[in-house]
Amino acid sequence: MSSSPIADISNASPLETAPAVRSTDGSRATLLICLPSLGIDGLQTMQERVVATLPGQSVVLASPDVLPDNESSTEHLRLVGYPAGPPHVSWTLVAGDFLTAADLAREHNASAIMLLGAEAASLLPAGLHALATCILNQRVDLALPRYKTGPHDALVSSALLYPLTNALFGVGTHLPLPLDAAFSLRMAERLAAAARRLGNAAQSMPLVWPAAEASIASYVVREIEVGERTLPHPGDTDLNSLLAEVAGSLFTDIEAKAPFWQRSRSSISALQTSEPVRLGSETEELAEVRAMAESFRSAYLNLQEIWSLVLPPQSLLALKKLSLAPPESFLMPADLWARVVYDFVLAYHLRTINRGHLLGALTPLYLAWVTSHLRRSAGDATLSSQHVEETASAFSNEKPYVVARWRWPDRFNP
Repeated sequence: MSSSPIADISNASPLETAPAVRSTDGSRATLLICLPSLGIDGLQTMQERVVATLPGQSVVLASPDVLPDNESSTEHLRLVGYPAGPPHVSWTLVAGDFLTAADLAREHNASAIMLLGAEAASLLPAGLHALATCILNQRVDLALPRYKTGPHDALVSSALLYPLTNALFGVGTHLPLPLDAAFSLRMAERLAAAARRLGNAAQSMPLVWPAAEASIASYVVREIEVGERTLPHPGDTDLNSLLAEVAGSLFTDIEAKAPFWQRSRSSISALQTSEPVRLGSETEELAEVRAMAESFRSAYLNLQEIWSLVLPPQSLLALKKLSLAPPESFLMPADLWARVVYDFVLAYHLRTINRGHLLGALTPLYLAWVTSHLRRSAGDATLSSQHVEETASAFSNEKPYVVARWRWPDRFNP
């Protein structure tokens, strides 16, 4: 973990009770909750949930479903509307959402903000209360949720986003690209400033990385257990496009913040490894492993020329051995995956090849990690979590590798 104040990260659990939420100075705090478009029924559900979950708390509930002539106010809750921005893929928060939240917070004198994403009505009342309590009652600038997920959920985060954010920025949040977020007013202003730097594109698709912004500002971050939630699907976006969009955005952010993460120190821990689970001949996991292992073998034959421009010889040799492994023993070591990702981050920075081609060449390598994850977990949530943490530990252990390559790339040319 980083030596900055954000090392205060903890995994807090939802509270059993629901006391009145107050600001840190003891006065009533105004909480702004920004909702996506949920339709009239969904808005009514969330309005009732907020009143029941946060009794006595002063809340401004903002929704694009509320028209100006339908705005209302009770003793503790104001229902206000805001213009819906240009349509965008709604499976995650984007830059325009943070701009809107900051503008609404200033307009309504809110001291804290909760920004909820698509399928917000599926967030459990206990999770809603836990996020609100954390941001209002504790000296926290950014509260990010951790949902109860299955072994096959949020794998892009588990393989890539969480390990990189943890290793480079010292923020151990498992979903660095949040579906929901709660933050202080100063964090809202910082996120809005990050969104504005994106220029005209900020109102549509570009992503903002709240955990990294909090890290370089030495703000306090908490990850909050919020239970189950429906995870929005990216829609018709194929894996290649999705991974290129998300990884490209994160790699760009890493590039911009290189002076910070190169000098920040992370704790290095011994990598805990477990034996892969032996999958029986009839399991669905084994059938999937077979198909994905064969797909990787084909990718290796077609992409080794591109990979040779990015990866050093020892990594290429390890990938060759992996391509020849039978499905029953197919396993990408966590330290190999970490070095591969770091080499792609560096190639992205150096523009070694066209960035679109580079990110496309990462997809089969990501799927090799997923194949290994299936073998490690075999559908078991505990084993799945253990493998995710092994991966994150490997990224932390290999951080000196990327720092050295970033500073002296010519010494490590493939």
